[in-house]
Amino acid sequence: MSSSRWCDFDKLTATVSSQFHGGPHSAHGPDHWRRVEQNGLWLATQTGADILVVRLFAWFHDAKRENEYTDPQHGRRGGEYAASLRGVLFELDDAAFESLVYACTWHTDGEFAENPTIGTCWDADRLDLGRVGMIPSSNYMSTPFGKEVADAGSFYPFLDRIRLSSGDYEAT
Repeated sequence: MSSSRWCDFDKLTATVSSQFHGGPHSAHGPDHWRRVEQNGLWLATQTGADILVVRLFAWFHDAKRENEYTDPQHGRRGGEYAASLRGVLFELDDAAFESLVYACTWHTDGEFAENPTIGTCWDADRLDLGRVGMIPSSNYMSTPFGKEVADAGSFYPFLDRIRLSSGDYEAT
């Protein structure tokens, strides 16, 4: 693991999940993080986002929520938590790490991101708003592909573009 970019995802997901205040089915917990990760991977096929940052964002952005309702500092705490595990369960170069922390810190308050990696992170999260009874809107997406997916209501019309079979999509 001498590379400047790596992640032990099995240990990371177990560690982050085990410290979360809510259960796996919490609106902001591990089930949500898995969907954000999957959304981000699909978006990244078209946005050119840094996949490692997108995956890490999925697991850290809500990891330090203190409740399911109003918690305006949870993103900042998620970024700080990521910093505490850098070099232990994952490693990124400084620029990528700064993008991860920024994406976590501002994912609720940041409106749009021109940076494709940060925009992909935010869109991946916003495309999972159905879990709390909200319909994702293209008006709140940062990336052109995120806007298309929000307008379509799912990734289904784009399976050829993201190189996914309908059977594999339905299995997710």
